[in-house]
Amino acid sequence: MDEIAAVSAYRHSNTNVVTASVGNVSFNHPVDLGAVVTLEAKVSRAFTSSMEVIIDVSIEDRKTGERKTSNQAIYTFVAVDENGNKVQVAEITPETEEEKRRFNAANRRRELSLILAGKLKPSAAVELKALFAD
Repeated sequence: MDEIAAVSAYRHSNTNVVTASVGNVSFNHPVDLGAVVTLEAKVSRAFTSSMEVIIDVSIEDRKTGERKTSNQAIYTFVAVDENGNKVQVAEITPETEEEKRRFNAANRRRELSLILAGKLKPSAAVELKALFAD
């Protein structure tokens, strides 16, 4: 999953990328032996030099052709130059409702990650606070 996510981040940033974190990997269905597995990765949001990439994994039963979502993972990558210095990446403009939902959720996940890393005070987490506002 890391490799396909890295390809997606690389294609968006057009530069080298390094894995900054694996935020979540959740399984809904097991992947049975012999199942056809499809991975789709897409940058859900780009910040200054980092990008959140969501990987959707689906499985297809070879006998019936039935396809269902197996799991999803969320990775964060940072774009770097040849010397390992962070470089700015282009913003994302979400178009579909799913892209908009993922785009907005990415900012909340980022705020939570920064709080847990001690880089953001909870009182400054505007997006997270908005979830609990009356």
